[in-house]
Amino acid sequence: MKTKLSFMISLLVFIMLALHVILSEYSTRVNLRSDVEANMMAVSQQIAVNVMQNSREHTFIHTMLTQKLKAVSLEAAKQLPESSFLITDKQLTQLANKLGVTRISAMLLDGSSYSTVHSSDPLEIGLDQDLLRFQLSGNTFWTPPYVASLNDEETIGEDSYYKEAGSNYVIHCYMQSDQLTDYEKIAHTTSFLTEMKAGNPTILEVTGITPAEFAKIPESQAPDYFNSAELMSDSIPFGSYGYREIEQDKKSVKEALKGKPVYRDAHINNRSVIKSFVVVKQPTPYVIGLVFDKRPMLGLLAQQRNNQIMISALLLVFVIFCSYWLSGLLFRPVSSILWKINEVAFGRFDNTIEVRRKDELGQLAHRVNAMSKNLGIYMTKLKIAFEENRSMKEYLESFINHTTDAIHVVDLEGRTTQVNRAFEQLFGYEAEVAVGQMLPLVPEHLVEEEQKYLEQLQGGKTLTARETLRVTSSGEWIAVSATTSPIRDKHGEIRAIASITRDMTSRNKMDELLRRSEKLTTVGQLAAGVAHEIRNPLTTLRGFLQLQLETSKLNKMHVDLMLSEIDRINLIVGEFLILAKPQAARFEEKDVRFILGDVISLLDSQAHLCNIEFLTAFEQAECMISCEENQLKQVFINVIKNAIEAMDSGGKLTIEVKHEASNHVKVTIIDEGIGIPEERIPMLGNPFYTDKDKGTGLGIMVSQRIIQSHQGTLEIKSKVGVGTIVMITLPLLKPNGIMYNTYLGVNEHE
Repeated sequence: MKTKLSFMISLLVFIMLALHVILSEYSTRVNLRSDVEANMMAVSQQIAVNVMQNSREHTFIHTMLTQKLKAVSLEAAKQLPESSFLITDKQLTQLANKLGVTRISAMLLDGSSYSTVHSSDPLEIGLDQDLLRFQLSGNTFWTPPYVASLNDEETIGEDSYYKEAGSNYVIHCYMQSDQLTDYEKIAHTTSFLTEMKAGNPTILEVTGITPAEFAKIPESQAPDYFNSAELMSDSIPFGSYGYREIEQDKKSVKEALKGKPVYRDAHINNRSVIKSFVVVKQPTPYVIGLVFDKRPMLGLLAQQRNNQIMISALLLVFVIFCSYWLSGLLFRPVSSILWKINEVAFGRFDNTIEVRRKDELGQLAHRVNAMSKNLGIYMTKLKIAFEENRSMKEYLESFINHTTDAIHVVDLEGRTTQVNRAFEQLFGYEAEVAVGQMLPLVPEHLVEEEQKYLEQLQGGKTLTARETLRVTSSGEWIAVSATTSPIRDKHGEIRAIASITRDMTSRNKMDELLRRSEKLTTVGQLAAGVAHEIRNPLTTLRGFLQLQLETSKLNKMHVDLMLSEIDRINLIVGEFLILAKPQAARFEEKDVRFILGDVISLLDSQAHLCNIEFLTAFEQAECMISCEENQLKQVFINVIKNAIEAMDSGGKLTIEVKHEASNHVKVTIIDEGIGIPEERIPMLGNPFYTDKDKGTGLGIMVSQRIIQSHQGTLEIKSKVGVGTIVMITLPLLKPNGIMYNTYLGVNEHE
């Protein structure tokens, strides 16, 4: 801990020193950059003042020369003849010397320009001048724009042109002054720039830029040095342009014209430089560009950085030694606290620390003593709680292992994690074999249904006990009652699934015995009903036969009545036989829509006679079921005939066929008949219960038994004066020919 604390303090100091070096360098860099920019701005303003002064000097010189040349031109016009043909070169030479000008020439119009015909300087004869742009009527005097030289070795001079009314030639005078040339050499910009750069070596280059002309310079044609005669006539009227970046400089000039100086770092000619661009409004808008050498500034930054790093290194070494020594002083009392903690770690809570300090470490020692005491108390309580939990665990394990219901737990992937003894006995799997395995307990045809139950369970739905099938280790199918519930963690997330399975074989046998008993009861009821129903016709027959014997006469009316009673007996016996033998049928795969179609075709004529219209709405997809076709036809015929007989005034009879959920088909027959009172609906299906004059009451009973044998349901809803709805639900066949079935222990194959 002493080493770690010393290291942490040293690391913190190192970070602070590093930040100090970085911030110091940044601050120095910013300050130096500000100084450089201020210096460049001052130099630019000084150059601008010098250019302004030169411009004024040039204007003064131009004015003086113009006035003198005008006087010379007027005097020459007085002394020269009116015609150029009378003038001689010698005369012009004498006149130039007399008037104190460099040369005088006479120019005649020659086509589109004026040509020199006589001159005091032979080299001027034959030279042409384009003077047509000037107004040459009357006395006219003009001079070309003044050219101010920026080259120390050039001589200053001025030209003038004068034409007097009535004269056919133009007097051209030229004058140069050595005195004025010397004055300009002292004042012009070139000398100033040279002296300024000599006094400030960090300024590498000065460039005067005319924005409009500079924007037109192609990069391939930009010269390195400019020495022009006019301030605004060229793109760069003064200075040099060796540190060039044409495109970037054009953008900087454009930004500088907005009124704010532009400073840009660049690396040109193997140098790191700062380029500045400052706009000047007088005498006309132009931009002064400076190139500043960054090497002195970078050298100063490097020197300061090295000094800061050296000082920081020395401070860091000093802090490392001091922090290590202070850490040793601080952690000396910690050893006794560490001893006490080791005692607690080994379960010895009685020994205490002797505390002699009142600082934070002394308080910590007091708290460690209190913690040790409390831990001793809590450990005693934990031992008691552990014993109680162990007893409860043994009790629960005994309860689970001795219950008669099979219990097993699987994780979310289906692997078995725990089983009880009843599970081993019921399914034949040993616990060592079952744990960690995915046991095939669900029959293949029920896997999809079981998966839906698990999805509902994981969705938060509570499932009740359900009767289904399971497979033992030997492959035997057993009927069980299964209850499935989730096992959640402390966050409420499902971590496992627990299943409690109860063997229903014995109960199913008992149910079968009860069903047989119910069948015997039903047979007894039927026998009593048949005996009652047949006894009445037999009594009538016996009476008529005795009457025939006494009278010895054959009464035809009596014979018809006796035959009618015999037919009634035959009908009752026939329906009784149908009711007694529904199990003798052979099941086949049929589409319930086609069966209904045959029945509708059979009863269509009777419906038309009764003014009844059939309306059908059949499912588009196939509705394959396992059935005995003739028995289902008998059911549909019974229901539809009852509906027809209930519609005395005619109407519409609707027959619908549609899928119910995903594993059943539902047939709905809706009539518009007189309806059935609600209290009589539960009595339908009882033997010999009917409200028809000629009915036996066995039709609905037979239909219910047929639908039950097909593992379906028959439901009747009715409202008096509105009509009756009969709903028949039958299980569909799976694609492999197995019938969807919720009735325990039954699978129908083709």
